[in-house]
Amino acid sequence: MVSRIRALLNKIMWHRDFKPEDYEIYILHRGAPNDVKVISALDIVGIFRGGFRFRDSDGSEKIIPYHRVLLIRNKVQGEILFKK
Repeated sequence: MVSRIRALLNKIMWHRDFKPEDYEIYILHRGAPNDVKVISALDIVGIFRGGFRFRDSDGSEKIIPYHRVLLIRNKVQGEILFKK
């Protein structure tokens, strides 16, 4: 699962056929409504072996381990690329 999520995020970020602005990542986030936070792929600033780093709305960077990823989807087409 971890390598699949990492591969999908790398494809979204770097493959010429993908536009990061079209994708969002749903993560488990305690305290958020329904414990789910939605992150735009445009906010990702790093992808690495154990997880990814994104820039939050307050400008701080947060690290999210892959086991907290619930869903990756194309918000324009409604296509789900990954669902836990």
